[in-house]
Parts: sequence; structure tokens; C-alpha cells
Amino acid sequence: MSLPLRLNRVIVPLGVAVVLIQSSIYDVPGGFRAVMFDRFAGVKDQATGEGTHFLVPWLQKAILFDCRIKPRNISTTTGSKDLQMVSLTLRVLSRPDVSHLPRIYQNLGLDYDERVLPSIANEVLKAIVAQFDAAELITQREVVSARIRSDLLQRADEFHIKLEDVSITHLTFGKEFTQAVEAKQIAQQDAERAKFIVEKAEQERQAAVIRAEGEAEAAATVSRALEKAGDAFLALRKIEASKAIVQSLANNNNVSYIPSSGGNVLLNVPTKQ
Repeated sequence: MSLPLRLNRVIVPLGVAVVLIQSSIYDVPGGFRAVMFDRFAGVKDQATGEGTHFLVPWLQKAILFDCRIKPRNISTTTGSKDLQMVSLTLRVLSRPDVSHLPRIYQNLGLDYDERVLPSIANEVLKAIVAQFDAAELITQREVVSARIRSDLLQRADEFHIKLEDVSITHLTFGKEFTQAVEAKQIAQQDAERAKFIVEKAEQERQAAVIRAEGEAEAAATVSRALEKAGDAFLALRKIEASKAIVQSLANNNNVSYIPSSGGNVLLNVPTKQ
């Protein structure tokens, strides 16, 4: 027997053995799970974990599932309780339920999130938003978000999908509602301004009344003093006024001399005999 023939007899079986070994081994990367499909038994009930595993070539096939958390933004436009159009964007972090991967593959396939999340998220958003007025969606945003999260978790669990986080990232209203809010704010500002003007006028009126009462009281006091002291009170006031004038002139550097017929400066106030 020739040497090439002998080599062929050795190499061919080795090659076949290597191909069989390679096709009998499959790896499951980190964060993934494998669903096993058997040509005779169908999809097996248990998914295999990370690592290297064996299968029967041609008879079995491993389908890899990404079990890591996936982010998704879901947007919708719906009506509120008071018929205002509201646009919402929901951010959802989801992953498949590892214990139900075979069922997910049988019913939904590998693109389970594409088939389920947009539809159930829109359904829940429309149902929850319809229970609140537009103003309540702003003032009670935490309550609305909690209701959406609770209902969405319940709906996703029916499809064996786990939601790690659900949050409202954007909330906008229609043009009519925005204009109405702006008009309301302007009206409130005008009302506050008018209230301030009224309060200021009232304070000025009260100040005028108090001032008038003080002047009336002072006039009454002067009248009583005149009735009681007569000309002596007038003479006292003249003396006080003269002293004030003299003091002002004395502190003025431009005045150096004040002529007077007597010995006293501006103090010669005549009185009745």
C-alpha cells in the first residue's frame, strides 16, 4: 500500500472526528442563556447556563438568548381626563425571565421585547393618563409614574418579562394647553399687581388719616395753649424761632456780622405792655 493512501486513511478519520467534536460543543457567553431545540423532542424545558456544553450534532441546536438588561424608550400621544393631548416618553429597562426562556422562545421568539413592550406600554399609558387631568399630570407626576410602573409590571409579567425600572422621561402638552397655562400665569401676575396697588393705596390712605389726626391733635393742643397762656405762648414761640435763626446764622461761615440796635442778636422780640 502506498504512503499517500495510508495518509488518507489516517487524515480523513481524524478530520471527521475533529468536525464532529467541534459541532458537538457550543459556548454560552456571559449574560446569555441557551435554549435547546431537539428535532424529535422539540424545545427542552430547561435553559443551559454560561460555559461550554455538549449537544448531538444535527439532532440538537442551541439558541442563544441575551439575558442582560436592555433599555428602551417608548413614546405615545394620548388624551387626558380633561381632553388635553399629552405626549409621553417612557424609559423601560427590561430582561427576560430566565426560568421561562423556553416558553418565551416558543411563543414570542428572540425578538420578544419588540413584540410585547411597545404594545403593552402604549396600552398602560393611555389607560393611566385618561384618569388624570392635565394639571394633575404635572402636580402628581410621582403618583402617575408609580401607577404606570405597577400596571406595566403586571402586564409584562404575563409574558415572562422582568422590568427593572420604569420612568417618565418626557411629558409635554398640546399647543392649546400651553397657551392656556401662559395666559393663566399672566392673569395671576396681573391680579397680584392689582392687589399690590390696592394695598399700597390703602396704606397711603391710612397714613394720610394718621397724619391728619396728628395735625388736628397738634392744632388742638396749640389752641388750648393759646387759651390758657394767651400772648405769653406766642412770645415763647417767637423766642424759640429767633434762637433757631441765630443758631443757623452763627454756623454759617458767610455771615460775619449781624447789625442790631440793642445788645442782643435777634432776641429783641417786642411784647405787648
